[in-house]
Amino acid sequence: MKVGIIGGGQLARMLALAGHPLGIETIVLDPAFDACAGAVTRQLRGAYDDRNQLKALADDVDVITYEFENVPEQALQSLADLASVYPSPNALATGRDRLREKTLLSMTLGIPTAPFAAVDSREELESAAADIGLPAVLKTRTLGYDGKGQYVLRGIEDIDAAWGQLGSVPLVLEGFVEFEREVSIIAVRSRNGEIRCYPLIENVHTDGILRLSHCRPGDPQQATAEDYIGRLLDSLGYVGVIALELFQADDRLLANEMAPRVHNSGHLTIEGAETSQFENHLRAICGLPLGQTTPVGYSAMLNLIGDLPDPAAVLAVPGAHFHAYGKAAREGRKVGHITVRAENTTELERRMENVRDTLST
Repeated sequence: MKVGIIGGGQLARMLALAGHPLGIETIVLDPAFDACAGAVTRQLRGAYDDRNQLKALADDVDVITYEFENVPEQALQSLADLASVYPSPNALATGRDRLREKTLLSMTLGIPTAPFAAVDSREELESAAADIGLPAVLKTRTLGYDGKGQYVLRGIEDIDAAWGQLGSVPLVLEGFVEFEREVSIIAVRSRNGEIRCYPLIENVHTDGILRLSHCRPGDPQQATAEDYIGRLLDSLGYVGVIALELFQADDRLLANEMAPRVHNSGHLTIEGAETSQFENHLRAICGLPLGQTTPVGYSAMLNLIGDLPDPAAVLAVPGAHFHAYGKAAREGRKVGHITVRAENTTELERRMENVRDTLST
């Protein structure tokens, strides 16, 4: 079985690594000369809308997937005429457009979200701010990630600056949620419609970038999160792994956004679950039986941003697992992650503190 992956970043790298034990060969398409997945699998070098390279990829694989939402929608539609593409182009189109996404979640599926409104002019921004109230978050409808393409409006005096920074593209204004915590639910759906969910994951972001994730087996919000993501998966006829990011406000879960792919918060499943999200994504799109999503002990993950610490110091901590992505150090860049696992939450927190100590030296 051969799988083509659009994008050659760390998610593609981990998908390729998960494919090796299954005998699944992967090929990535990425324009970068230093795409980090290229170190572990074959790479076709070309733009994501390069027709010749897209056809070459389709001719050489059995199924195609993608590692991020910023793939040109038309490129994926073209590929779907040549090969099986999972998740579907429709799932990608929904996940990459915040207005389309929020409309599906809130209005079609009845999943609660923050109030939102489309913004295509300064006048519409003023009107939406009056209707929704401030504070609110102005976001680009597409191409935003890790806090990019966003502006928080604290008061009406921020409208000029927000419009000046983002007003050249279609936007959406979302009400600001005073949340108690951020969580994500990761699930996988097979070609025949079977769904399996991982335990809820609690996340901490700084400056829009995920820094820390904790797996929460037995969380009281698990059933609600599974209900929401099940509705989403079935409505899209989805195949593969998906993540739904949520805010908890009081005892309610509000959907923030979906990610139609393997997800950063799910990296801890490599060591912290019976079957990782990466292996389960490949199983699903290749028509193989899904793996168990049962947690293995208790686990947490720290993203490594900017540069890497000394691996020896990290690996000296029991239960710690070091993942480097083979990427050059750069401020704000995800260059690796550390997963920590233990048999109970008390020991997990102790080990996490020991890992943090290695990062500060």
